[in-house]
Amino acid sequence: MANYYEASPVRNADAKVADGALGAANNGEYPLNSIYFYVAEGCNLRCRHCWIGPKHENGDHSYRSLDLELFQSVLDQGKPLGLSRVKLTGGEPFVHPQIHKALHLLSREDLRLVVETNGVLCTPAIAHTIGACADPFVAVSLDGVDAETHEWVRGVPGCFEAALVGIQNLVRAGIRPQIVMSIMRRNQNQLQAVVRLAESLGAGSVKFNIVQPSGGGQRMHGAGETPTIDELVNLGQWIESSLSASTELPVCYSHPLAFRPLGKMLGADEGECGVCDILGVLGVLADGSYALCGIGETIPDLVFGHAATDRLHDVWNHAPVLLELREALPGRLGGICGDCLLKGPCLGSCIAQNYYRSKDLFAPFWYCEAARAAGLFPESRIRPQV
Repeated sequence: MANYYEASPVRNADAKVADGALGAANNGEYPLNSIYFYVAEGCNLRCRHCWIGPKHENGDHSYRSLDLELFQSVLDQGKPLGLSRVKLTGGEPFVHPQIHKALHLLSREDLRLVVETNGVLCTPAIAHTIGACADPFVAVSLDGVDAETHEWVRGVPGCFEAALVGIQNLVRAGIRPQIVMSIMRRNQNQLQAVVRLAESLGAGSVKFNIVQPSGGGQRMHGAGETPTIDELVNLGQWIESSLSASTELPVCYSHPLAFRPLGKMLGADEGECGVCDILGVLGVLADGSYALCGIGETIPDLVFGHAATDRLHDVWNHAPVLLELREALPGRLGGICGDCLLKGPCLGSCIAQNYYRSKDLFAPFWYCEAARAAGLFPESRIRPQV
């Protein structure tokens, strides 16, 4: 493959993007743009790469789910703080015993709904109710074009066909879901076939995720079940150029901003391959705890209080971790992230992942660090030393 960055915009164009985003991120105002509700501790699948590692629900056991009175209370408290977007995730959000009621509550709110699901439990009724919500966006995981591959990843027989049915239910309800594939050695030869399958299903876009080295993903990295850094960088070049050009569907790849062309850096939601809005997001776990995101399930340091006892206003405006991030990003980012021209809009790519690896909120992102060590980090995206 050709070096994708030979045709990239010149360094000072990148600097303008970085400086503009940096100014926007530090204007002294921090609206609560999104709340990520991790509504269920359990999941109906056993995904080998999951970064949270939820408890498996198989009909014999069920686990804690978010109380709907707390759910409504958080929504009500969030709107005066700027809340405009809600994401339902998990575990698997559709294992929540009152998911229909939760969706009906959201359908009465003027809040954009984003759902992350494995699709297996997406019935026609659930799809219809999602369609009644404001500007819904649904991402469905599909990790291969055949049952053998997908179910090797997801760990439960029959989940491939069930996911296809769930996708079809969404399409019939007028929702064109995003198909999300996590790239592993086992399935990396199916990327083009996944795009063709997404086209045939009536999907709206395709996203290829890099498996992060946390939770189950950490074990996969250690076992050599994920591509190497040079393979990941080359895949990104091919996806952003050749594969994207082969379809009318938007196709994106979850590598950091520094590895993307300018046209694919900004202007998209995180689920649509934008960047994590870390300064405008708060997580709510299934037990009602406030947290940075779902990583709070395994890292108590990133839990800030509880919806039953703490006012959202107080948490959002006074939690020490959130204040530290607002005061220090992006200036305190270390390593390659500190040297990167795109540190303003990127903000370290994934603060939760960085903290998971090092217990340092401002540690460099593993992908960029590995790419720099291998001589693969784009030189045009590194700030000149003065």
